[in-house]
This record gives sequence, structure tokens and C-alpha cells, in this order.
Amino acid sequence: MDTYALARRFTEVLADLGLVCLGVEFTPSHGQSTLRVYLDLVEKSGSGEDGVRREVGIEDCESASRELSALLDVEDPIPGHYVLEVSSPGLDRPLFTAAQFAQAIGQEVKVLLKAPVEGRRRLRGKLIEVEGERITLEGEGRTFEFEHAAVENARVVPDWEALGYAPQPKRGGKKSK
Repeated sequence: MDTYALARRFTEVLADLGLVCLGVEFTPSHGQSTLRVYLDLVEKSGSGEDGVRREVGIEDCESASRELSALLDVEDPIPGHYVLEVSSPGLDRPLFTAAQFAQAIGQEVKVLLKAPVEGRRRLRGKLIEVEGERITLEGEGRTFEFEHAAVENARVVPDWEALGYAPQPKRGGKKSK
């Protein structure tokens, strides 16, 4: 199955809802396969009436799920039984395209490669540069370069401290000996 083609088709259908399909993950299984669709807003810089940037909400996911279910029922691009999951990208945003990698420059990312680069399939580090389809990542004191086509999956690593979610030391507690 061509998940990129499916994501493009989903984006066409979701445009009227003000949504875009970031990417699609299909997890086959003997019991029940899963088709996971990640959504974002068409205009990421847009703000709501209160001036706060709006994120994808549950209502968006419900609307998208109805539209995509109807499309999948009619076009039937996936053989067999599966469950459709529609989701916002979350804090650990998946990266499906080189353009999405480019939007994450300067952030920490985790990447699983299809084949080892310099003996490594799992990479974690700061995203330094994206030039066309070529991605440069700096981690563990080394620089890794690879083509986007070599990526099996990738996610942004949330900066919990910057988000205010890092564990804080307890104050006023008794010191143990």
C-alpha cells in the first residue's frame, strides 16, 4: 500500500474541513489491522477568536473520521479488516516527509532507519539541516547524514522542560540519611 498516495487523497477530502493529513501509518495484523491517520490544521499560523493558536481537537478528529470512513467504504483501497484511528500529531509529532523534517530543524528527533547508517539504525539527536531529501542529524557527538527515503519512521522528541512538564524537585521535604 502506498501510504503517501493515501495521505494525499485524504488531504483532498479533508481540505473542506480546514484539515490536512500529515501522514498515514498502517499496522497489519492477523487479528485486526490499524490504519492511523494524523491530522493538522491547513493554516498552522492561524489563531482563534481569542488570539490563541488553535490545535486539532476532538471535534476535528470526529469530523475527519466520518469523512475518511465514507471515502474508505467507497474506494476500498485497503484489503481486509482494519480499524481507522484519526489523531492529532501530539507532542511527539511524527515526521513523514522531508518538508516536515525541515519544519523541525533545531529540534531533537528520534529516527529509525530502514538500513544502518554508520552501523546505526536508531538515531537520536538535533535536526541540523534538510537539503532537498538529504537530512543531517547531530547526536552523540557525531553527525549523521541520510536520505529521507532511508527513514522507516521518525518523531520529534518533546522538550518537556520548555513545555513546563519536567519533574520539579520537592521542596521542604525531610532529608534522608
